[in-house]
Amino acid sequence: MSGQFLSLLRRDCTQLFLGGRRGGALLPVLFFLAVAMLYPFAVGPDAPLLGKTGGGMIWVAALLAAILPLDRLIEPDLELGLFDQWALRGISEEWLVTVRMLAHWLSFGPPLMLAAIPASALVGIDGEKLRLVEIGLLAGTPGLAALGVMIAAITAGLRGGAALGGLLLIPLAVPLLVFGAGSLATGGESGLALTGAFSLVLLAITPFAAGAAIREGRG
Repeated sequence: MSGQFLSLLRRDCTQLFLGGRRGGALLPVLFFLAVAMLYPFAVGPDAPLLGKTGGGMIWVAALLAAILPLDRLIEPDLELGLFDQWALRGISEEWLVTVRMLAHWLSFGPPLMLAAIPASALVGIDGEKLRLVEIGLLAGTPGLAALGVMIAAITAGLRGGAALGGLLLIPLAVPLLVFGAGSLATGGESGLALTGAFSLVLLAITPFAAGAAIREGRG
């Protein structure tokens, strides 16, 4: 089973990291950094204001960057009939979704955490607040990955599924955004704990919800 898991994970990571003409893992990072570079121009040169609001901006940019790969998570494999082939080999959809969640997180979670370091310098975030940002992203990006896979499975095969997926993900990710950004305002650990707890809930329910959606999409 471990060999099968690693084989599927390697295949999914390769697909998501490279991404062909769609930019792969590089596109969310570039988008994230572009938002960080533009934000000071929109707010102005007020350093205290940038320092207070920059952490929230990083969370919003991370949320929007997580939307970009939604159309690559489930639909291409569903169209190629790969889920049918895996089902014939006795691999359940829940197992495949679990592997896909991990691959999706690896493709954008750690890169965004690294990109948050130069982004924090652009918006004037100090070291202590950057530490909270990084811990929050570590706790929250797995939930964003799980939510993205679940929504991608639900909208796979629908006309305009990518746009619909983005519209669904934003409101459902609001608790992660509120708890993660809220921990920066209060400086406390309760927001980070709630961020992690909400991520764990999403990680627990996504394999079953997305697996059922994929079975329905297969007909």
